[in-house]
Amino acid sequence: MTEMTASYGAGTLLGIAACAVILLLLLIMRFKVHAFLALTLVSIAVALVTGVPFDKVVPTLLTGFGGTLAGVALLVGLGAMIGRLLEISGGAKVLADTLIGKFGPQRAPFALGIASLLFGFPIFFDAGLVVMLPIIFSVAKQFGGSTLKYAFPAAGAFAVMHALVPPHPGPVAASELLGANIGLLVVVGLIIALPTWYLGAYLYGLYAGKKFNIPLPSSFLGAVEADPNHQPPSFGMVLSILLMPLVLIFLDTGLNTATVLGWVSADNTVVQLLRMLGKTPIALLITVFFALMVFSRNHTRKHLEKVCDGALGPICGIILVTGAGGMFGGVLRASGIGDALAGVLSNTGMPVIVAAFVISTALRVAQGSATVALTTTAALVSPMVAATTGLSQFDLCFIVIAIAGGATVLSHVNDSGFWLVGRFLEMDEKTTLKTWTVMETLIGTIAFLFALAGSIIL
Repeated sequence: MTEMTASYGAGTLLGIAACAVILLLLLIMRFKVHAFLALTLVSIAVALVTGVPFDKVVPTLLTGFGGTLAGVALLVGLGAMIGRLLEISGGAKVLADTLIGKFGPQRAPFALGIASLLFGFPIFFDAGLVVMLPIIFSVAKQFGGSTLKYAFPAAGAFAVMHALVPPHPGPVAASELLGANIGLLVVVGLIIALPTWYLGAYLYGLYAGKKFNIPLPSSFLGAVEADPNHQPPSFGMVLSILLMPLVLIFLDTGLNTATVLGWVSADNTVVQLLRMLGKTPIALLITVFFALMVFSRNHTRKHLEKVCDGALGPICGIILVTGAGGMFGGVLRASGIGDALAGVLSNTGMPVIVAAFVISTALRVAQGSATVALTTTAALVSPMVAATTGLSQFDLCFIVIAIAGGATVLSHVNDSGFWLVGRFLEMDEKTTLKTWTVMETLIGTIAFLFALAGSIIL
């Protein structure tokens, strides 16, 4: 999206952003305006106040809305179909029972988190979450208690891997801009990601599960139960369905890393074909048809068509609100709020790793997108990094982690992920701020502290 020229100073723009967030929360929480309507109204108001030309207001809104839906709608729709097919076939229960059998009932949240860490290595946050949700809900239904106890260790695992570990796009882009060794970054990222997940997602998820009693979503409770007269799929088959999109997606992310390192040519036709098959929507589409083929042995095609149709209804509201959240963030980006704030912070004289975290945090809070915050911060601090003598490859990796940590904290109403998680778990905005926002802030802050400690020690 083309950014407008900011007509106000950084302080004024920051004040506008703060007022917009306050107004949005008042509309939703105090006056009970639907989130989709409130986000749209406040997005228009911010565009007008920040001086976006009248003829550019609607295109700016549609660009932010459409850009978010382009990345979310297909993933959520296809992922919901996979999840519902696993659910009605009994596959979700088979996987849940196997996980619990290996780890024990008391460690069910830990088992879900470990599985999500493994799945989260190649798969993006939103795609991994929608595929894992039926497994999470099945375990929560079997053992009871707040859904957060089971959902947050898994969702936090996807968030940690997406933010800190290549081949995800954020850390890969930052490593390119700062000149960090991507192979070393994988190792450093994993070493920091595991304790970060344990402290910020797993332990916090257990705490949140005790403090906030979030029941199972009504869409899950109203779902079609697995037919007891049909033989459920084997654990191996369920695992194959779950791993298929991960393997396909790794074709894209892995080959992208290989092209960056110069191992393969980006112009190779076979490489381009495999990377196309590994694009998340294509990978999920292939997986849906594979699951339909597998389950057609025990279910009629008409029944499976109804199952897929029923999977889409409950997620329409989720997709629209998520798109509106992206629209709000897009307007904030177009207004120049984030860039103006980052420009002020980049001249504070702080140590590079601290400045990287602070700038990334400011950009994250101001415009919502973690990827935009990460890549923009890396571009802003790259001259500072180049001018600083004595930085080792470890130092560069720690700076990338610090940027990723800042880009993770304080997920709130201008972040499409905030609405995605809140709507899937059927939490109101206040509860989402008290739970999801807190967990994201813990994850980002803990990762930064580990990176800071590493830069001091090594």
